[in-house]
Amino acid sequence: MADNKVYRASTTAPVNIAVIKYWGKRDPKLNLPTNSSLSVTLSQSDLRTHTTASCSPSYPTSDSLLLNGSPQDVSGARTQACFRELRTLRQALEASKPSLPKLSTYPLKIVSENNFPTAAGLASSAAGFAALVRAIADLYELPATPTELSKIARQGSGSACRSLFGGYVGWDKGTAADGSDSVAYEVAPAAHWPAMRAVILVVSAAKKGVSSTTGMQTTVATSSLFPARANETVPRRMKEMETAVKAKDFETFARVTMKDSNSFHATCLDTEPPIFYLNDVSRAAIKVVEEVNKEAGKTVAAYTFDAGPNAVIYYLEESEKEVAGLFKAMLGEKEGWEGARGSKVEANKSALEVVEKEAGVAVAGLKEGVARVILTGVGEGPLKTEETLIDEKGEPVNTVTNGS
Repeated sequence: MADNKVYRASTTAPVNIAVIKYWGKRDPKLNLPTNSSLSVTLSQSDLRTHTTASCSPSYPTSDSLLLNGSPQDVSGARTQACFRELRTLRQALEASKPSLPKLSTYPLKIVSENNFPTAAGLASSAAGFAALVRAIADLYELPATPTELSKIARQGSGSACRSLFGGYVGWDKGTAADGSDSVAYEVAPAAHWPAMRAVILVVSAAKKGVSSTTGMQTTVATSSLFPARANETVPRRMKEMETAVKAKDFETFARVTMKDSNSFHATCLDTEPPIFYLNDVSRAAIKVVEEVNKEAGKTVAAYTFDAGPNAVIYYLEESEKEVAGLFKAMLGEKEGWEGARGSKVEANKSALEVVEKEAGVAVAGLKEGVARVILTGVGEGPLKTEETLIDEKGEPVNTVTNGS
């Protein structure tokens, strides 16, 4: 009797937001970066991709991917590289244990959902490829470690390699031409410094005008600031940031985070033609963070921006009233405060009054320009789940998703 069984495995994977930015590729095909980077993995209860990977001899001959209910093209080089590498590992397993079902020969059917907007500067591709690689690795029952899998996820989306770990994660740029040493590694687990929090000001959920891939290549080719950033600035800051995380030194963490964000966007502006990822609302967020820190008399908040206008503002739990409380007083009518995390935040109206006196235009800009708020904190790496997006017959399960 023919084997028509549907094999399935499901995982969730987190978003990560870099505090030392990855920008520029020394090998676009393998997604090998020109500099190392370091990120904070965010809580999956707030931001995650949920993916079910399945395979069956009964499936149509081609692989398929459904993201937020929409069919995706899986013929691209990045996705194919991930499929090929994972199948190769499964083939080696099957060769060593002939009794195993030949899953590597079956078509893949993948269903994936985000609980946050896709392609909006919220690291959706990082969570997406991390979930895809982890789910297929579980489906294939591969004995690979997260670091080994990070080499595969990196080929799908560079920063995806960091989403295979929780907590505080480094990505070593490596020097080998084949990318064998360009891997992610744990700097510290979430439990080491669990007090880290973030408030994300979602400025625009629209797809960005210049994709990260295009922007990186143009910056590498044309920015006069870029070589110094890649070769001198980032290596120094990686050491500073790793030391700060291990010492739980928020002042240094915050200072380096903001300086590196500014450095990254300076190289984008120095690109020909210049790339503008930040907008007036982004700059208003920077001004408000500066006023928050001035009022506190020390650095209690740190802004950072990826390749998009959304502000990610890190702070410690002990500073929640000063930071998140201020934003709740300012943006309390926006979507995002209704969850368990948001309802615990006390609106700090007195802090808002002070900031309005010093930066009234910036406050008005945020009130007008922020679409919604996401409250989150440091979290864990990918997690296996029994909640499947594909039923036992191989059909997608109808679920409600917040992604778009």
